[in-house]
Amino acid sequence: MVVGSADAATDRALRALADPTRRDILRVTLVRPLSVSALARRYPMSFAAVHKHVSVLEDAGLVTKRRRGRESLVHGEIDRVRAVRAALDALEQVWRDRVARMDRILAEDPDEGAPDAHHQR
Repeated sequence: MVVGSADAATDRALRALADPTRRDILRVTLVRPLSVSALARRYPMSFAAVHKHVSVLEDAGLVTKRRRGRESLVHGEIDRVRAVRAALDALEQVWRDRVARMDRILAEDPDEGAPDAHHQR
């Protein structure tokens, strides 16, 4: 059973955000754009590995790259982050509604509507 109906773009974004390095790249590029080279200096991995992380974020729409001279600056996309947040909020509401329904069911009197035990003998 599928809960909520996350679209393919939201699925890609959530998969991209599953990695802590990608979450950090997004966090820093939301504050200010950085080149891939500058990002690579921040992490204990190769330039190619950081470039791959940026590509995954870009494919998910969470960052964009814009040319500035010889550099590509990576910009975090706050509108896409907000869209992912809205999808998560909707999913949270589904679960809150389910828990509230379970609470109502559990709060009902279990003897209400049940035949009287004395008359069953």
